[in-house]
Amino acid sequence: EVQLVESGGGLVQAGGSLRLSCAASGFAFDDYDIAWFRQAPGKEREGISCISSGDGSTYYTNSVKGRFSISSDNAKNTVYLQMNSLKPEDTAVYYCAAEREAHSGTYYYPCHVKYDYWGQGTQVTVSS
Repeated sequence: EVQLVESGGGLVQAGGSLRLSCAASGFAFDDYDIAWFRQAPGKEREGISCISSGDGSTYYTNSVKGRFSISSDNAKNTVYLQMNSLKPEDTAVYYCAAEREAHSGTYYYPCHVKYDYWGQGTQVTVSS
């Protein structure tokens, strides 16, 4: 059974930090890219960060660039999202998703248009 399980969410004050984890099982983790999405109340889901399993390349949306960091521990089949300098506007449910790795020649695409597997989400609340 394919599973993606997020953890690490919670309530934090503005300026604080959290580290989210996405633990994967039931598929070949080394062959899949992982992305983090978030959805705030009344807003559309947005992709915020991705990491390629092929070469470790990463992507960050502008609103989190310089504050968030994505990393992967293949030995633990887990991807992390380190979130620093959190702001109230970071409040959302955070999801991780997995899609099979894709590349063109030596270029690896860290992000994908669609994702086959999704986690259930973890709530992050940043108070002002």
